[in-house]
Formats: sequence, C-alpha cells, structure tokens
Amino acid sequence: MILAQPFWLLLLLPIAWLAWRTWAARGRTGQAVSFPATADASGVPTTVWARLRWLPEALLLAALVLGTLAMARPQTRDASVERTSEGIDIVLALDISTSMTAEDFVPNRFEAARRVAGEFVEGRTSDRIGLVVFAARAYTQAPLTLDYRFLQRMLGEVRIGVVEDGTAIGTALATAVSRLRDSDADSKVVILLTDGQNNRGEVDPLTAAEAAEALGVRVYAIGVGGDGANQRGRLPFGGSLLGPAADVDEETLQAVARQTGGRYFRATDTEALRSIYEAIGELEKTEIEETVFLDVDEKYPLALWPALGLLALSIALSTTRLRTVP
Repeated sequence: MILAQPFWLLLLLPIAWLAWRTWAARGRTGQAVSFPATADASGVPTTVWARLRWLPEALLLAALVLGTLAMARPQTRDASVERTSEGIDIVLALDISTSMTAEDFVPNRFEAARRVAGEFVEGRTSDRIGLVVFAARAYTQAPLTLDYRFLQRMLGEVRIGVVEDGTAIGTALATAVSRLRDSDADSKVVILLTDGQNNRGEVDPLTAAEAAEALGVRVYAIGVGGDGANQRGRLPFGGSLLGPAADVDEETLQAVARQTGGRYFRATDTEALRSIYEAIGELEKTEIEETVFLDVDEKYPLALWPALGLLALSIALSTTRLRTVP
C-alpha cells in the first residue's frame, strides 16, 4: 500500500499539539461544576458517564487523525507490463566446406563459427531465425523459426563432409534470400559466413546480391581465417593431411554487402568473430515497446467513513449525555 498524497500527513503535527493542549487544559480545570458544600458532594459516587467526560474530545481527535489519513489517499497498485516488438527475420548462411577445418581458430573455424552462432541465437528475443549451410551446394538446415531450442539442435547437427566439397557463395546467398522472400518483417537480414572464394554453383554472388537488394534484404558478410592458415583435408584412402587454406575473397564479399546496404567484417580469431556477431546484433536490434497498465484501488474510504462516524458520535455525546456545563 502506498500514499498518493503523503504531504497531508503533516497535519498530524498540529493535531498532536492540539491533543496535548486539550489534555493539559483538562488537568488544570478540574471539576466542571463547583459545589458550595463540598462535604456533601464528596460522598456522591462517580458515575460511568462522569468518568467518560474525555470521550467526545478523544473521538474528535481520532476523527481528525483518520480524516488526515484519508486525505493522504492510501491505495494499492497492481501494475502489469505488456511488451510488443517488431521482430527481425534473420537467416544464418554457414560455410561447411573442408577449408573450415583450418585450425587457426580453436578448435577450428567450423566449430568456432558454430559456437558463436549459437551464442548469437541465444541473445535474440523475438526474431525469427533460419539456417542455411553450404559447400558445393546449399540447403536449408532450419526454416525461419522462433523455436530457438529447435534451431540450436539443428545447428548442432551440422557436419562437414555431408555434401560435395566446394564453396558456392552465390547459391548459398540465393537460398538464404529465398527463405526471406515471403517475409513481412520490417528488417530482413542474411549473415553470410565463409572462409573461401566462390568456386561452385550456378549463381554468381553479385547476382544473388541484386536479388537480395530487390527484396530489401541486408547482407552482413563475414570472412573468417587468418593469413597462412592450414586446413586438414581428407586423403582418398583414409587419414588426413594439412595444407594451406583458401584465401577469403574479400573484394566480392565487400561488394555483396555494399550492394545490399549491409557490412563486411573480417574475423581472424574466435574473439573477433564473437565481437562481429555482437556488432551485427547492435545494428539489427529489435525494438521492444512496453505498455504499463496500472490498476489503482483507492483505500481512503477505509479511513474516511470511520472518521465521519467518530465525528458524528463525538458531536452526539458532547450535546447529550456528556455535555459539559459552562
């Protein structure tokens, strides 16, 4: 319970002073009626009403206290908050070519990219997110969804080597844009992560970028990998072999991002990649509007009605049975 107008409580100070003056004056006054023969009066027994001479004044003071509390407007408030947001539709396009096994990230590029992408998903609230993975071909691992638990599970099931090796950046971007074709979200985004150059697929990255621009899709391109990094490739008869990883085609990725109004980033380690996702999260932040509904229950009648009752009783007693003689 709170007081809507607590400044009225200052009136309690003069009421307390008035109470003190009343009782002090009563102590000095003594009997209200003087008897010429006190000896005869001393034997008269004191009645109950005589003992309650103080009652009208006490009731009046109590009424003033309760009236002051009523003016302070005690009330209870029940507040509820309704949150609404305009979500963003995001498609993550993740490179799963064998070059992503390069170990310049810990433990490698692919595992680092998958882990950081999962952290990015955890940080969203009301955005639909989908997942496209690609090597020589691209396919949808998860459609746009608000079920982040399902999305995390699909992200965890991604494996390198399940499709023919290669890097079809244009096809991947076209597939991701296609998932956003029917989206009515105010903001549509593709986060394209790769460590190589477009060498497979029938769609040129710049052509896919034009399609993205036409549909109002922004592309944030991330090139991963440091210079001179090695990748662990598979041998035909088993085992593996370390070899140089392909260089990122930064020029093409920059052109794609620029064409769609997005940005290009370069990540050379896991922390840099995490910072990039955080930067993209800030650029594509969902605006959440809060509406507060306040239900106020006024409690002042609980003090006001007793105050009026005490006041009426005080007047009634002081003008009848407890009336004092001047």
